[in-house]
Amino acid sequence: MQKKPLVSILIANYNNSLYIQQCINSLNSQTYKNFEIIFFDDNSSDNSLEIIKKFTNVKIIENKIQTKFASINQLNAFKKAFEISKGDLILLLDSDDYFEKDKIGKIVNYFDNNKQAKIVFDCPFLVRDNDIYAEKAKDKFLKTYWPYIHPTSCISIKKDCFNEVINLISYEDYTDVWSDLRICLFSKYILKDFHILNENLTFYRKSDSNVSSKFKKFSKNWWKRRMQAHQFFQKFSKDNELNFNKNFDFLLTKLICKFLK
Repeated sequence: MQKKPLVSILIANYNNSLYIQQCINSLNSQTYKNFEIIFFDDNSSDNSLEIIKKFTNVKIIENKIQTKFASINQLNAFKKAFEISKGDLILLLDSDDYFEKDKIGKIVNYFDNNKQAKIVFDCPFLVRDNDIYAEKAKDKFLKTYWPYIHPTSCISIKKDCFNEVINLISYEDYTDVWSDLRICLFSKYILKDFHILNENLTFYRKSDSNVSSKFKKFSKNWWKRRMQAHQFFQKFSKDNELNFNKNFDFLLTKLICKFLK
């Protein structure tokens, strides 16, 4: 019988005591059992760390030094958690999100059946208050160069690819560009491969209290973040000898940001 690969689940946590138990319970309820859980707690001031410590099957890294930028803290969390991981597959998870009970097994099967895949994106259920919506997968570029951005908690990476990903996307100047966009661009343009497991396997929380609420569509912050994403991709393209086209989306975003100053 083929040995089941060890899966490492890397979890970034900061002040998510309200949701942390649901997150961990979703892992302990998985039908696939060969996994390890590694928490990186980013100096939380609530009682989320106390809740995590009640579970005996988790490894915990307690960070006491953080930047003022949540996106950079998230990247650092995954880097540090990866350093002590032992799994063949790496699954990323934010501590306010949680997994469907068959997710890990289905991810393992996808990698097993698609040997060339290095990064796999599953699809989210969007959780807002008491409502849950199934998000459909999209693999298209519309009129821009952006792929559909799968949330961080929907991303799974082979161990031997993880360091390459992190090393090529860790530009700390782009503080509004989160791990999900960075990894999606890496997959599309460096690997030239975009593997989507078209099933809703992750519950992705959107609420007025989390980061996404700061970037409501067409708000000033939304346009500023979009401009920074263009700038990130421009830098990423230059460093990796890719073509960067200043298309209509880029020019429009630049014009609007100039007007909003």
